[in-house]
Amino acid sequence: MQVLIAEDDPISRRVLETMLKRWGYETVVACNGSEAWDRLAGAGAPGLAILDWMMPGMSGLDVCRLIRQANRKDYLYIILLTAKGRQEDVIEGMNAGADDYITKPFDSGELRVRLRAAQRILDLQSELISTREALREQATHDFLTGLWNRSAILDMFYDEIARAQREEKSVGVMMCDLDHFKKVNDTYGHKAGDRVLCEAAKRLQQTARPYDRIGRYGGEEFLVIVPGCDLTSTGFAAERARAAMAAEPVVLPDGTNIPVMISIGVAAKLGGSKSDAETIIFLADEALYRAKRNGRDRVELANPALAGRAI
Repeated sequence: MQVLIAEDDPISRRVLETMLKRWGYETVVACNGSEAWDRLAGAGAPGLAILDWMMPGMSGLDVCRLIRQANRKDYLYIILLTAKGRQEDVIEGMNAGADDYITKPFDSGELRVRLRAAQRILDLQSELISTREALREQATHDFLTGLWNRSAILDMFYDEIARAQREEKSVGVMMCDLDHFKKVNDTYGHKAGDRVLCEAAKRLQQTARPYDRIGRYGGEEFLVIVPGCDLTSTGFAAERARAAMAAEPVVLPDGTNIPVMISIGVAAKLGGSKSDAETIIFLADEALYRAKRNGRDRVELANPALAGRAI
C-alpha cells in the first residue's frame, strides 16, 4: 500500500519514512501542506495519508477539509499526527475529516497497529466498490452477450431522443432480429444458439461507431442507437451491419457452420421534429416486420405515414 507522509520537520519525516518502508509500505513524501494537497488531489494519489497537524502555510487540518470537500471517488484514509492531545483537539480533527489521530511523541507499535486497521478498512471499501460495480453491471447488461439489457438501452434511447430534441439534431435507431433463430435452436441446440447470439452481438459492435449504443432488446432482437444520423444514413449503417452478419457463418467447436442473417428495421428522428421515443420504436418495429415479410436478410426504412406524424 502507498502512504503519503506530510511532515515539515525533516528528522520526523525521515523517521516516519524509514519506519513505514521497514513495515512494507511504499511512501510518498511531502514537506508541507500545499505539497501534500497537490499530491493527494492528483491522479494516482495514495489511499492513506499521515498528516502533521502543524505545518507552514496549509495545515494538516486544512488538507483534511479540502480532501473531504473534493469528494474523491476512492476514499482517502487520513491519520492526523500532532502534539495536541486535548479532547477538543481530537474532536476538531475528526470534524475536519480525519479518520484517526495519533499524538506526538508516538509509539511505533501503536502507529503500526493503526496503519493495519486503516488498511483493513480500505480493503473492505475496495471489496464493496467491486461488489457495487458487479451489481451495476448485472443490473444494466445482458448476462449472455454483455450488451446493454432492454431496460438500459431504452433508457439511453429516451435520453438520446430528449437530447436530440433540445439540440434539434437527428438520431437514428435500428431494430434488428436474427433470421430463423428458432431453427438454429431446434437444429443445433440452445448452446449453439447462445454462441450465435454472442457472435451476432460482436459483429454489431464491430460495425458500430464508438458512440453508438447497442442493446439486447429481447430474445434474438437487438436495438442500436445511432446518434446524429437521419433515416438515410442510419439505413447505410444498418446495411453495413447486415452485410457483416451474413459475411461468414458462425463456426461451432465441432466445426459445424451456421449461416447467420439478420433483418433490420430503421427509423429516425430528424432535427426539429416532435417525434417521441415510442413513435420511433414503433416505426422501426414496423419496418423490421416488413423486412421479414419481404424475404428477410434485408434492411427496410420506416414509413412515417404509419405513425400519423413526420419523423
